[in-house]
Amino acid sequence: MTRGKIAKMTPSSPKKSVIQVEIVVPALRIQQSKGKTIYQFTVDGKQLPRFAAISRIRRDTNREVAGYQRPEALSHIASIRKYIESKSPMMPNSLVIAFKKPVKFTPVSGLKTEDAVILGHLHIPALRSVDEEGDVIGWIVDGQQRSAAIRTARICKFPVPITAFVATTESEQREQFILVNSVKPLTKSLIYELLPATDALLPTGLARRRLSATVLDALNCDPKSPFFGKIQTPTNPEGTIKDNTVLRMLDHSILDGVLYNFRDPKTGDGDVKRMCSVVNNFFGAVRDLFPEDWERKPRHSRLVHGVGIVSMGFLMDEIAGSSRKGSIPSRSYFMKEVSLIAPYCHWSSGQWKLPDIDRRKKNVSKQTTYKYVTWNDLQNTSKDLGLLTSHILNLYKNEKAARR
Repeated sequence: MTRGKIAKMTPSSPKKSVIQVEIVVPALRIQQSKGKTIYQFTVDGKQLPRFAAISRIRRDTNREVAGYQRPEALSHIASIRKYIESKSPMMPNSLVIAFKKPVKFTPVSGLKTEDAVILGHLHIPALRSVDEEGDVIGWIVDGQQRSAAIRTARICKFPVPITAFVATTESEQREQFILVNSVKPLTKSLIYELLPATDALLPTGLARRRLSATVLDALNCDPKSPFFGKIQTPTNPEGTIKDNTVLRMLDHSILDGVLYNFRDPKTGDGDVKRMCSVVNNFFGAVRDLFPEDWERKPRHSRLVHGVGIVSMGFLMDEIAGSSRKGSIPSRSYFMKEVSLIAPYCHWSSGQWKLPDIDRRKKNVSKQTTYKYVTWNDLQNTSKDLGLLTSHILNLYKNEKAARR
């Protein structure tokens, strides 16, 4: 059922009448908790574009995260569409929609229901047709692939169940999006990029990684950072360093390295600005010492590869660990310390002289034996990462001791 109202003409109004349309549907209003109301109703899926759209994840002009939905998976949509066009399709799961502002609900008079559940009619502001362009009141939080399949399916109509709630800020919408999708095969990169802009009470694993994701976001968006625009995320696909690589490095340092000094273990929060200063000073020194290696892509330089970023993160913790607790080593100090191992590094050419752990186990004399490993033979595996990290840390300690 739709209702149209003609707006009154005023001297400042355009000559053409503006029609305000609303879709009115039977609905249940459920008071789930204090201040949290949800609505359950059914609507023709073909009419969804009149009042609900997809909020694509992107970066705004201030390089802050806007939106939250991943790109459409065309193959997945095609398979759903084929099913919908079959003889007897059924889609029992509700789509989840967030209304950007409160919607009108009129209870059915004379009907006794539980206090928490009321039957009535929901009045949804809508565009006049699915082809009309304009701002809509709702964002699809869960069900974008299903809604896209229904929209393009060769059918006249397809009623779908809807669960809706009012979320006036993107932060609230992201909260529900993350909680709804955290148990589904949603890309980790998308969840991690949304975490810094979400204040929700999250599962322990996601809550622990939110601080690392916040630091990563700050590094990637700071023009003064050596990581500026270099970390690959859903909104920065041109980045060359994988987001998970940087997150692994940050996770370890925040849990058991120098960045732990700037974290509150009780709340899990941290001083992001000071954490970024440490990381920027260290990797700024690394970039200046290995400028060509830093600017190459991971397949051409292991410095910006997972094995390089993570192993150098351990070196950052080792160097900064000798400084006063809570202090931030300068870039020049990091430069002096990292330069001790620079002559022995082979990020994009040559061979590393690495301890041969396998042979050493068989060597009765327990003397260290070595093997030469071509730079691009190092892979992002636990074995290679452990081997390179141990080698770099031992090099640093030995050179440091030799120059005292």
